[in-house]
Amino acid sequence: MSKYFIEGLSEFWASKTSKMGLAFLLIIIIISMYTLFTFPLDYGTRYWNNPKYWADNPKIAMPEWINLFVGNKFLEHNILSTSTIQKMYPSGAYYIKTYEIVYDLMADQFPTFITLKFDNVTFFSRPPTIEVLVIRPDNSTINLYKFVVEPPLSTEEPPYSRYVVEPKRIMLSGEPQLSLVLSNFLLDKYNLSIDPKDVAEIGYEKVIFGEPYENGFKPLKGKYVFTTTLYARDVRDQIGTVSIVIGGQVYGLMGTDILGRDLSQGLLFGFPVALLIGIVVSVLTTIIGATLGIVSGYVGGRVDEIIQRVCDVMNNIPQLPILIFLTFIFGGKLWIIVVILVLFGWPSLVIVVRSMVLQAKSSSFIEAAISVGASRWRIMIRHVFPQVAPYILAQMIFFTPSAILAEAALSFLGLGDPSIPTWGQILEYGFRNGAVFLGYWWWVVPPGLMIVFSAITFVFIALGFEPVINPRLRRWR
Repeated sequence: MSKYFIEGLSEFWASKTSKMGLAFLLIIIIISMYTLFTFPLDYGTRYWNNPKYWADNPKIAMPEWINLFVGNKFLEHNILSTSTIQKMYPSGAYYIKTYEIVYDLMADQFPTFITLKFDNVTFFSRPPTIEVLVIRPDNSTINLYKFVVEPPLSTEEPPYSRYVVEPKRIMLSGEPQLSLVLSNFLLDKYNLSIDPKDVAEIGYEKVIFGEPYENGFKPLKGKYVFTTTLYARDVRDQIGTVSIVIGGQVYGLMGTDILGRDLSQGLLFGFPVALLIGIVVSVLTTIIGATLGIVSGYVGGRVDEIIQRVCDVMNNIPQLPILIFLTFIFGGKLWIIVVILVLFGWPSLVIVVRSMVLQAKSSSFIEAAISVGASRWRIMIRHVFPQVAPYILAQMIFFTPSAILAEAALSFLGLGDPSIPTWGQILEYGFRNGAVFLGYWWWVVPPGLMIVFSAITFVFIALGFEPVINPRLRRWR
C-alpha cells in the first residue's frame, strides 16, 4: 500500500469532522439497507400512492411521542381485530356466533371516527346476517350496524366467500341510519330529545363514547365491548376477521398526512432513494469530468479546444431552469433526473482538473516516462491520474449532496418521480395542502431535516479530505 495513501488516510481519520461524517454515512447506509430489505421495490405504486391502503389511518394525525411533552394526552389511534369466536349456540333456524373486541377509553378526547371492517366472510347456503353493537362502561347498549352479506351468484359454488381481496368497511360516522338509533338512545338513557339531524352535527362519536355534560358531551371513560353477532344458517359459516378502527389524534412515529399515509414510511423510503441519486450522479459525473479533464490537459491541441468550448457552453446554461424544462418535457422519472444532473454536472470538474494536469504535465517524472517510450494512455493513467486523484475523490463527495439537493428541489417543484416517495415530494405535497400555514409541522420539518442531514453528511466527509488535498491545511504535529 502506498505511503502517500496511508498518510492521507491517517490525516483524514484524525479529523473530528470526517469521523462525524462517516458516522452519519453509516447511519444512512444502515437505514437504507433496512428499508430495501423490508419494503418492496414497488412500494410507491403499490402502497404509497394507493389511498385504499391508508383508509384505516387517521388524517393529519400528530406523532405519538408528542404525548410525552403535553399534559393533556391526545387519543392514540387504535385498530383492534379478532378472529376468535367467543360464543356459539343454536337458536331456531340459526347458529349464533359472537366476536368480541374490548376498547379501553382513557383519554379526555373523543375518537375522530369509527370504522367497522369484515374480512373473508364464508357461508355455505343462505347469506348470513351480521349485527354490531357496543356495551358501554355504564352497561347501556347501542346497536351500531346491521347488514346482510351479499347473496351468491348463479355461477358460484359453495363455500361462498366475500370480502377476501378487499375488506368490507363501514364508516359509522357517515351512516344516516345510525343518527336515528343514537337519537332514540339519548331519549331512553338521558331523557334528552335531540333530532337525528342534530345528532349528526354533534358527532356520532360523542354520543357513543360520551355522556351529556352542561351544553355538550364529555368522554365516558372505561371499557367498551364491541360485539359482532353472526346469524348463520350453516354451522360452518364464519367471519375471518372482525376489526374496529378507533380514529385517534396521534399515530405512529412521524404522524400522517392528509391522505392518512404514514409519514415515517415515506421518510424511511427516502433514504435509499437519496443515497442512490447522490452516489450514481456523483460517480458518473466524476468519471466523465475527470476523464475529459485529464485528456484535455495532457493531450492539448484541438482536442483540448473542443472540450473546453463544450465546457464553456454547458457552464453558461443555467442549471435549475434547464432541469425544470427537461423534466417537464420528458417526465419526472428518476432515471431522467439522474441523466440530466450528470449531463450538466461534469463541465466544472473538467476545467479544474485540466489546470492541475497542465502543472503535472511539466514535471520531471512525466518527461522521464515520455523518454522511455510510455504511451499517452499509460502516462495519463499511471502518472497523471494519481496526482489529481485526491482532488477528484473530494469533488465526487461534494457532488453527492448537490445531487440530493437538486432532486429535492425538483420534487418540491412537483417535477419529481411520482411513483417513488422522496423527501422533496413529501415537502411539496405538504406545502400544496397548506401544512405550514395550518401548523402541521410534523409534515414539513422531518423531511426538511432529512435533506439537511444527508447533505451535511457528505459535506463533513469532504471537509475531512481538505487537509489530504491541500498539505498547507494539515496540522503541525
